[in-house]
Amino acid sequence: MAREFQRGHKAKISDLTPGTDLYVGVQIAGPGLTFDISCFGLDANEQLSDDRYFIFFNQPKSPEESIQLLGAQAGDTESFRVTLDRIPANIHKLSFTATVDGAGQMSQVGPGYIRIVAGGEEVVRYAFNGSEFTTERAVMLGDFYLKDAWRFAAVGQGFDGGLDALLKNFGGEVAEEEPAAPQPQAAAPSFAPPAQAAAPAPVPSFGAPAAPQAPQAPQPAPSFGAPAPTPQQQMHSAPTMAAPMAPLGGTVPPPGPAPAPYGQPSQQPQFGQIPGQQPAAPYGQQAPAPYGQQAPAPYGQQPPGMQPPGMPHGVPQGVPQAGAGLQAALQPYKETATGQRWTPQNQQLMRVDLTMGGTPVLARQGSMVMYQGKVDFSYKGAGFAGRIVGNSTGQEMQLMRCTGRGQVFLAEDGSHLHAIELQGDGICVSAENVLAFDESLQYEVRRIEGHGIPGGALFTMQFQGTGTVVIKTHGVPVVLPVTPTTFADCNAVVAWSSASQVIISSQVRLRRNAYPGHSGETVNLQFRGTPGNFIVVQPYEV
Repeated sequence: MAREFQRGHKAKISDLTPGTDLYVGVQIAGPGLTFDISCFGLDANEQLSDDRYFIFFNQPKSPEESIQLLGAQAGDTESFRVTLDRIPANIHKLSFTATVDGAGQMSQVGPGYIRIVAGGEEVVRYAFNGSEFTTERAVMLGDFYLKDAWRFAAVGQGFDGGLDALLKNFGGEVAEEEPAAPQPQAAAPSFAPPAQAAAPAPVPSFGAPAAPQAPQAPQPAPSFGAPAPTPQQQMHSAPTMAAPMAPLGGTVPPPGPAPAPYGQPSQQPQFGQIPGQQPAAPYGQQAPAPYGQQAPAPYGQQPPGMQPPGMPHGVPQGVPQAGAGLQAALQPYKETATGQRWTPQNQQLMRVDLTMGGTPVLARQGSMVMYQGKVDFSYKGAGFAGRIVGNSTGQEMQLMRCTGRGQVFLAEDGSHLHAIELQGDGICVSAENVLAFDESLQYEVRRIEGHGIPGGALFTMQFQGTGTVVIKTHGVPVVLPVTPTTFADCNAVVAWSSASQVIISSQVRLRRNAYPGHSGETVNLQFRGTPGNFIVVQPYEV
C-alpha cells in the first residue's frame, strides 16, 4: 500500500522498498499550460557541477543510464527510471522539478502528484495542487538525497523563475537556443513492450521471466516498478504537453481544492497544518463564502433563485451531498491515517502508531486521550540523579512509556501540537513545551548563558539523534531564521536549533527607575548562528 506523504515528509528508500531500480512518475496539468519536467543531478554542494546529469527532453539519460527519461505513460505526465546503485559517487541529490513553458503560473495547476513505484507496486505518493502556490513558475516536487543512505523527501517548494532561472540557481549555464534538427523516432526502451501488440512480449532485460501471455491479459510491469506503457507509446523528445488525458493505468489522486479567486492570495498552510488542506470553520458555524460568490443558505433553507435541477420544491437545501444522517455529519471528523508513525488529527490532537518503527514512545503523564490495540503504559522514572537535576533546573518531565502494537492519541490543554522529525540534528525545547518523543532520541538538560526561558531560569532540554519530538504551543507559532540581530522574548520563545548560540540581552539602564514606568521588555534572548539555524516563537507569554 502506498504511503501518502505531505510536504516536508522524509523517509529512507530502504524503509519504502528493498529495491534500487525505481520508477518515478509525475502528474501535473493546467488549462492551457505546457510543462517541462526535469531531473537535476546535484553534487554535495547542491550544484549542477556536471551538466550531463541535467535530464530533460533534450538529454533523456545520464552517461551510465542510471537516470532515464521515459515519457508520458500510465497516467503520468512524465516518468523517469532511477537506478540508485548505479548513480556515481559525485551525485548526492536528484531534484525532480516542473516548470511552466511559456505564460502561466503554478497557482493555475490542478491536482497533481509525484510517486515512486517499485516492483510494479506504488510505494509512496506526494500529492499537491495549485492552491499551495501563487505566482511561481516552477516547483521543486521531490528529492532523492544521500545522507548515509538514499532517502526521499516531498519538497513542494515554489520557484519564481522558469526553467532557465532554475538551471542558474543550481549553478548551470543556459545555452543559446538553436534550430532543432529533425531526429529519427526514438526506439522503445529495452524494458518496454514491443510496438506490435499482437506479437508475444519479450522478457525484459533486467526483469524476471515473463509468464505465458493469456488472451486479453495485461502485460506484466517491469520489475523495477514502472507501469507498463501502451504499445504505441514511444520515448518523446519534445516538451511534455499537459493536456487533459484519461489515465492509462495506476491511480490519480482525488481532486484538491480549487485555486484562490482572481485578485486574492492563495491560503498558505499554517505551521503544523497539512499542506493543501483548507482550515475548517469552527464547529457549529458556517464557513465564509469565497470572494464574489454567494454564501450558502442556512441548513434547511433555500437560497433565493437557486433550485437544483431535478429536486422538488420544498426539499431542504442544506442536506450534505454525501447524504443525510449521522454518518454524513461525522464524516469531516474521521480519523486521519497517512501511513506515518506520527499523524496530526487536527491542530490539538496527535496520533502515534506504535506498530511502525518498533520504538517505544515517551509521553507526558496524563496526555493520553484514547488508544486502539494492545498498548501498555508504564511509569518512566528519571532516577535519583535525574530528579535532582530536574528539580534544580526546572526541566523535570513526568513521563510514561507507551509500548505495544496499536495507536495512541495524545493531547494536553488544547495546545497546538507540532511533530518535528530529527535526522541526526538537534533541537532545544523547554520541558514545559514537550508533549512526547521517540525513546530513540537522546535528551539532556543544557545550560544557556542567561536566564528567563519558559519552565526554567538557566536551562533547557536538548534533543538529538534520529526520531520525532512533539512540541506544544499556545496558538500558531512562527519560525524565524537566526540572524546577528535576532532577539526573542524569553517568555515567548519555544524552541531553537541546538547549533544556535543563545546569550542574554538586557535593556536595563541605570536611570530607568527615575522615570514613571518602563516597557516591561527588559530581558530578551539573543540568538546567533550560521545560516540554517532557527527559532520558534509562540504568540503567548508564559
